[in-house]
Amino acid sequence: MSPSSTSLADQPLVAPGRSNGLLEIPRWRFLLSLLVRKELRVRYRGSALGLLWSYVKPAVQIFVFYLALGKFLRLEESIHNYVIYMFSGIVMVNFFNEVFGNTTKSIVWNADLVKKIYLPRELFPVASVLVAFIHFIPQLIVLMLGALVVGWRPGPLNLLAGLGAILVVGVLALGLGLLFGAVNVLFRDSENFVDLIVMMATWLSPVLYTWEKVHQEVPGWAWWIYQANPLTAAVELIHYAFWIPTRGVSATMPPNWVAWSLAGLAVSSLILLVGQMTFRRLEGRFAQEL
Repeated sequence: MSPSSTSLADQPLVAPGRSNGLLEIPRWRFLLSLLVRKELRVRYRGSALGLLWSYVKPAVQIFVFYLALGKFLRLEESIHNYVIYMFSGIVMVNFFNEVFGNTTKSIVWNADLVKKIYLPRELFPVASVLVAFIHFIPQLIVLMLGALVVGWRPGPLNLLAGLGAILVVGVLALGLGLLFGAVNVLFRDSENFVDLIVMMATWLSPVLYTWEKVHQEVPGWAWWIYQANPLTAAVELIHYAFWIPTRGVSATMPPNWVAWSLAGLAVSSLILLVGQMTFRRLEGRFAQEL
């Protein structure tokens, strides 16, 4: 008997069609890259602008919000460099919305592959995260250029906060996407719940208004819930990264913002764990349900 056959015989038997979840992804990175390229090709098939839509859509969104809130409601008079304040928050919310929405639908979108061959099902949500990150980069570049125009001078802590914001949003959105993506295979109503959450995301975090407004208006228990929202922590972190270091801004961060940021990362990690456990519990029914 050859050494290779002996080593195979010594390996314990495992149920077919099971994987180690997200821990399995690095072994399948080549297939992951193919899925990312496929998703990009499908999304921009027949499109004249292609990836330029990553600039056009947020630009139109920002212009409308700035005109309605900054000019008509005169928020720019109370929030210095309001464009950067608003733009940085919208960039993070857009990233969250795209990751959450696409990961929720990723299994259904790839039903043909799920039914025909075995591969770790987590590849599809992770591919959607990478595609969303590719769309996020152009918006981040525009944000950096705009911040430089108004005197952006970040320090190491500001840049670290920006990376922290991206991490919190990525972990949170992937966890929710795994959870809702698995449930969506069984109950397509999940997509409607996701649409509701995405619709409210901009207003449930300090994107278009300041945290002081919330602190003044809500009772203490509601303030704690508001701060425990990981998206709130991420938006405040991105403000610290891009808005606070701009010229003329003398605003302060929320009380205990570092602790709330760490709490936001912890909550996001817990949601990722719950999402992964739910996904693994239901993935054996994907091919049958699809």
